Amino acid sequence: MAHESALDIVKKYHHAWTTGDVDTAMTFVADDVLCRAPGADLRGKDAYTAFIGGFAPKLTGIADIAEFAEGDRVALFYYPQTAATSTTPATELFTITAGKIRESVLIFDRLSYGPPRQD
Repeated sequence: MAHESALDIVKKYHHAWTTGDVDTAMTFVADDVLCRAPGADLRGKDAYTAFIGGFAPKLTGIADIAEFAEGDRVALFYYPQTAATSTTPATELFTITAGKIRESVLIFDRLSYGPPRQD
């Protein structure tokens, strides 16, 4: 089996969860993953799976903006589209170790994904 680049791993993970296949996405994630997300640090694959699994069904689309890879680090920039927003960007910085996502730093505006404001 050919060695996959960090970018290949992240792109396969990203495609899987954004198309609703959270189980496949988690095959690219280390058991001891750490995700630093707005408002919480998620430690371990179970916590991370619950987080991603809770958000993935809300997606109505995804618009990729850019990607950048250097060695074992990959950054993705994209618009996760939901009923609440289609224009709020998200950024993730991944660290890959031994062919698995070991760490993710996730940056997005949580309030944009909440229910619409009632004025």
